[in-house]
Amino acid sequence: MNNLQEVWSKRFNHYMNEVQKYMRFVFTGHLALVFVFVLGALGYQYSEWLEAVDDTFPAEWVVASVVGFIMALSRPVTLLREPDQVYLLPLESKMPFYFKKALTYTLWSQIGLVVILYLVAVPLLRTVTELSSSQIWLILIVIIILKYLNVHIEFNYRYANRGGNLLIDRIARMFLSILAIESALTLSYSFVIILLVLLIAYNSALAKKVKEQPIPYEHFVKAEQNRMMGFYRFANYFTDVPHLHGSIRRRNWLNFVYNLVPYSQKSAQSYLVYRTFIRTDDHFYLWVRLTAISAIVALFVNIPMITWIVAAALAFATTIQLKYALLSSGDFRMDRLYPIEPNQRNQAVRKVLRLFMVIQAVIVMLCSIGQPLFFIPALIIIAVSEATYVMTKDPSVETE
Repeated sequence: MNNLQEVWSKRFNHYMNEVQKYMRFVFTGHLALVFVFVLGALGYQYSEWLEAVDDTFPAEWVVASVVGFIMALSRPVTLLREPDQVYLLPLESKMPFYFKKALTYTLWSQIGLVVILYLVAVPLLRTVTELSSSQIWLILIVIIILKYLNVHIEFNYRYANRGGNLLIDRIARMFLSILAIESALTLSYSFVIILLVLLIAYNSALAKKVKEQPIPYEHFVKAEQNRMMGFYRFANYFTDVPHLHGSIRRRNWLNFVYNLVPYSQKSAQSYLVYRTFIRTDDHFYLWVRLTAISAIVALFVNIPMITWIVAAALAFATTIQLKYALLSSGDFRMDRLYPIEPNQRNQAVRKVLRLFMVIQAVIVMLCSIGQPLFFIPALIIIAVSEATYVMTKDPSVETE
């Protein structure tokens, strides 16, 4: 393990295997179909909007703001682990080689999103501005340089300041990046050069400060753990992540929902499932996110067929994931000590899902009210949810 090239290679391979293992559950067949239809619908809406967009539309500022904001979020991917605080200390003088590998991967893993956002905006820039093809490609080079600087500045800032006041650094870089991109889009190249020089000088000052300080292993390990936990939480919306334990919140503002459960022994499971669903972040935010996606598509995509397909696919995804999550819990529960019939929990889960899927249907219907047959998405959501619950197997039965 004295060879840092070997250390990085092993960790990178493990990391990529971990990402691929869970991403194959994210991009399943039905979700891929949803993405295809949504992207197609958004592309159609975008092209229709470009035909009607006014020449006074501030395209330069909009593109610069979106790209600059994303560009400023340049969290380094170090793949450091907690034991490294001890075992890599003897190799601290050689760690710049390791961090060079980490920053190279960080740049290539994050630059794609920035480039895609800019390329998506190219038709808008061609419509509103008078930029030539060569100028558009030159601006893309400026964006790549800005992203390179943002990645290295954030790493050096974290290193030099142990992650303290990181928000201030990001706001400053975002402001400078937005100004640089807007200046490039308006062909103010002299101002672009001044801003690039400022960023380079800022990075150089941080790099000098880095050489005077020991490696902040604790901060980088914590940042890496938080980054991976974010990925696992995302993957947990699509499949079960064994080592991920969701946090619990009271959500007092939803206490009125419990009043829907009658006060009786037969309703014990219903009350328990209601509280489990509402208070568990993984369950509750899964429903919120998928409902929000359906609502946004219904609100902005004025193609009824696309809205119906997306509503059906996400209703299926919501129901099957929440059913599995609420029925397959392996934790010990106090209700197992009481003489309650085994099928009561299944019935309780069905009641909870039925209520919240009706709420999802109403929200989507209200967002699609400007479309013909605006009530159809609500009917589709309810029908797909009921069919999904009936036709899928009970995970609690399979494990017995």
